[in-house]
Amino acid sequence: MNSFATIQYRRVGRIAYVTLNRPQVLNVFSVQMRDDLFEVLSAIRLDDEICILVLNGAGDRAFCAGADLSEFLTAPSALAARHIRAMRDLWGLMRAMPQPVICALHGYVLGSGVELAMFCDIRIAASDTIFGLPEVHLGILPGAGGTQTVRRAIGLSQSLSMMLANRRINAEEALRCRMLNRVVGRDELADTVEEMAASIAGHKQETVRALKQLVMRGTDLSLLEGLRMEHRRVC
Repeated sequence: MNSFATIQYRRVGRIAYVTLNRPQVLNVFSVQMRDDLFEVLSAIRLDDEICILVLNGAGDRAFCAGADLSEFLTAPSALAARHIRAMRDLWGLMRAMPQPVICALHGYVLGSGVELAMFCDIRIAASDTIFGLPEVHLGILPGAGGTQTVRRAIGLSQSLSMMLANRRINAEEALRCRMLNRVVGRDELADTVEEMAASIAGHKQETVRALKQLVMRGTDLSLLEGLRMEHRRVC
């Protein structure tokens, strides 16, 4: 499972690590990367021995600097490019992962990089991280849930400002507007993420998965419905 063209996979105990591995092009998101991620995440999802997943990016300059425009903008149409990506619903798969997913962010996190991060459960960023959604500048729309996930995280005004004005924000602003859980120095990022992952992996597997499911499913329920769901699960 380690022979992928665009990602690296390794497992340490109960923790799975998936690294976007196109540092020479700032880890831009390609169709091959989508396929590689879909394959490895599908396997991780079914592995009862894996308690938590850590997603990060190779190199010093970026977690993911957006979509591979050499593919996206040279497709027969933007609609055709979106159709190609929809053939494997990576985003639906990420949302359905039973294991918690921690995202370690650094450098540029743009376009598809933001959207990929927003499908993770916990987001920890280095202090040098820059976020942006530049699609409108290219005459296209966010194609992987950005209009919905970002707005739910940071609110209507902030998300429209980022998308319509092509406004980039730094890690501290992203933390203030609740896009992030934590900001640390670049040299602390790996250790901080590993420490959190190890802490979660140390808990009972069934409890971790049940807790994530309750929180995720309860997001779209009323408080009363959510409390009833929790009561049924606990009892």
